Amino acid sequence: MKRQEVIAQEEQYQLRTYRKKAVAPVRGEGCYLWEEDGTRYIDLYGGHCVVLLGHSHAGVREALHRQLDHITFYSNAVYSETRARAAKALADFAPGGLGNVFFCSTGTEANETALKIARKATGKPVVVAMEGGFHGRTLGSLSVTHGKYRQPYADIAAPTEFVPFANAGAVRDLLRTRDDVAAVILEPIQSMAGVATAPPAYFRSLRDTCSEFGVQLIFDEIQTGVGRTGTFSISERYGITPDLITLAKSLGNGVPVGAVLVNDALAATVQYGDQGTTFGGGMLAMAAVEATLTALRKENVMAKATAFESAVRHRIGPIVRQIRGAGCLLGLDLGMPAAGVIAHLHEQKIIVGGSNHANVMRLMPPALTPLSVVEIFAVALEKALAEAPNPA
Repeated sequence: MKRQEVIAQEEQYQLRTYRKKAVAPVRGEGCYLWEEDGTRYIDLYGGHCVVLLGHSHAGVREALHRQLDHITFYSNAVYSETRARAAKALADFAPGGLGNVFFCSTGTEANETALKIARKATGKPVVVAMEGGFHGRTLGSLSVTHGKYRQPYADIAAPTEFVPFANAGAVRDLLRTRDDVAAVILEPIQSMAGVATAPPAYFRSLRDTCSEFGVQLIFDEIQTGVGRTGTFSISERYGITPDLITLAKSLGNGVPVGAVLVNDALAATVQYGDQGTTFGGGMLAMAAVEATLTALRKENVMAKATAFESAVRHRIGPIVRQIRGAGCLLGLDLGMPAAGVIAHLHEQKIIVGGSNHANVMRLMPPALTPLSVVEIFAVALEKALAEAPNPA
């Protein structure tokens, strides 16, 4: 089917929950996508921060083929060698003390699970979350998501207190006045909020405050985790360990999968029946997880993510107002509305992302993207900045 036929059929039969890019790829390889007519795109959006290793990565593809030849799926009602290997591989990467793994199918499900564990373990209902934060669109995760996504459902959301991001004092001040807080949840880099960041001292202070008040610290690493930002967990950069880490997106390199890493003390509170998922831990997803984590080591993925960031900062830094983020999760503050620039880049067959910050475009490419692509992107960006309409 040609692109316009695909678009028309999707628009006819699907609920319109996303504003989609006018691309209908039929093939992908590395950081490239092709449409049915052969049109090629450079994908610096990565399927929304998902294909860490690139499209159709050979190791993941081969692992899926091998698994298909044996058994496609069985639920957590039985044991699985594939799941056992994936769990060990993930635990081996986990920060110290977080070697207890729960597999699910999505990032929002991982966040829901982490919130359930924290609330049950503490017996307290309230969660502290960050202004600007995004944790998913199901009701529990939406409760701790700030702003426009939460607003229509605020009257049925779980009890949440929002504080400014990157302000450890605000968390401490709140906890001094409340004894009903189970957890603090945050994205170490607020991707949707324009790739907002905070200094390492903030995270260290937050860790100390949570420990002092007996509150669980949850790092939502759905986007930052699995090596995308240069370390497996971004907490390693800060020299701290949260109580729970949630993962998804890059974990299966395109195969739907999420996970929660839980410390020993919290894991001891989990009992049979506390949480469940039919499709979480399915064999195909577990084969993808094991293959992704194997590639992470063998192909120096984290070092390559850091090298990509360095190349972007060196080449793109002089032509934009600011670059925020780490590794292959970067926000470019253009100093002007990004929408027109993103559209112009699309015309040049380069796919990037927007954000909730009007002036910020996001780069979330595969970490194995050749560094030569940075120069191609830079030239296209210079052209877009010069020619794109600026409503301001």
